[in-house]
Amino acid sequence: MRTAHRVETVRAAEAALMARLPEGALMQRAAAGLAAACAGLLPRVYGARVVLLVGSGDNGGDALYAGARLARRGAGVTAVLLGSAAHESGLAAFRAAGGRTTDDPFEALAAADLVLDGITGIGGRGGLRPDAVPIARAARGSNAVVVAVDLPSGVDADTGEVTGEALRADVTVTFGAYKPALLVDPAREYAGALRFVGIGLDPHLPGVPELEALQHEDVARLLPAPGAESDKYRRGVLGIVAGSTRYPGAAVLAVSGALRGGAGAVRYVGPAGDAVLARHPETLVHSGRPDKAGRVQAWVVGPGLGEGPGPVVAVAEVLASDVPVLVDADGLRGLDPAVVRARRPAATLLTPHAGEAAALLGVAREEVEAGRLAAVRELAGRFGATVLLKGSTTLVCGPEGGPVRVNPTGTPWLATAGSGDVLSGLAGSLLAAGIPAVEAASAAAYLHGLAARRAAAGRGGGAGAGPVTASEVAESLRGAWRDVVAPAS
Repeated sequence: MRTAHRVETVRAAEAALMARLPEGALMQRAAAGLAAACAGLLPRVYGARVVLLVGSGDNGGDALYAGARLARRGAGVTAVLLGSAAHESGLAAFRAAGGRTTDDPFEALAAADLVLDGITGIGGRGGLRPDAVPIARAARGSNAVVVAVDLPSGVDADTGEVTGEALRADVTVTFGAYKPALLVDPAREYAGALRFVGIGLDPHLPGVPELEALQHEDVARLLPAPGAESDKYRRGVLGIVAGSTRYPGAAVLAVSGALRGGAGAVRYVGPAGDAVLARHPETLVHSGRPDKAGRVQAWVVGPGLGEGPGPVVAVAEVLASDVPVLVDADGLRGLDPAVVRARRPAATLLTPHAGEAAALLGVAREEVEAGRLAAVRELAGRFGATVLLKGSTTLVCGPEGGPVRVNPTGTPWLATAGSGDVLSGLAGSLLAAGIPAVEAASAAAYLHGLAARRAAAGRGGGAGAGPVTASEVAESLRGAWRDVVAPAS
């Protein structure tokens, strides 16, 4: 599992480690890893033209020491000094290795093969200073590979917010621990590919991180596997209240996600029964109330219900049950926190996108998109529920707080009508299998992203990608499940 820690946590760990090391040793470790990563990005180091953008903090020192190492290997390294003062010992080492400074950053950047962004570090707030903006733009507009030192300059390390101008990197080389901004949009978009350099912080970091991102092996441990004694109830029966005469496809897609998510059976309640049976004849269809549909281990309610009093009634009836409930889409409209926070004996999972989250919080959609971490935490606390906030980086937060889960498999191909309905059915099937809400939501988001990537790559699994539909995402869930489970078998 990949984890990320807040700035104050990282600084405390660094201080604890530095107290046991010779002076400057920790920075040298970081610089050595940074220089090695940069060397790997260049066709050859000897003769390469490298430009350092050097701020006055420790990131500037890391850049200078790394530049010194590259200069000793034959690169032509030029430093652009920004800020009040450069790191003194780093600048001395840089000059001793043959590095030079310049008063004409634009000329140097125009000829650069690689640019090291060491303008601001993990303590930076509020975007780049005005004097650094034209230089950052010139760096991004050059033909050079832009490498961020620990974090792209101009982003907020703890929140992932970008409130001013920031320098977009092709690669970010981070030290000791991932920072939240490297995993959460909008800042994640500025980080490019991530390279991690271990510097010995692990023993000094707390066991509970700020963020967690599951990997294949983590998801494989969560997914249910039927045994010899399994029946449909042991595997989990999911009830789905979805679809309408106007939106029958939402019901079909939610059922598709559930069946391909391993549900032992699906009980569908709603007016789209004919459409559901035409696609999935194994579905148990009911036309009455949810509480009359029969035994289920979890409910999904909301996709495609449309407007009016119907969705409100359906959500209330399902929330009155004693099993886990997932509320999505139209079921979220006007949802009352008091109703959700009522003493339910089982978990509640809400799965809004940014617009729905904004409506629930009473803020503008742009506010949610700019501060996704704050939004998912606020929703989980306000509703006393697990919240899966869909988007460019899908986030999952439990009602008690704790680490926020960040899904690493998301792809823009999921921005297609109906993909959220598939996700609801998939997550609901995992709830019905008895998986706790945070784990079910995290595993479902992971598989959903993998399925979209598979669908985009085509049936042959080639490198070419193309547009996908929600139905194709559902069809690809089997392959995504197999990709996760097979390596662990």
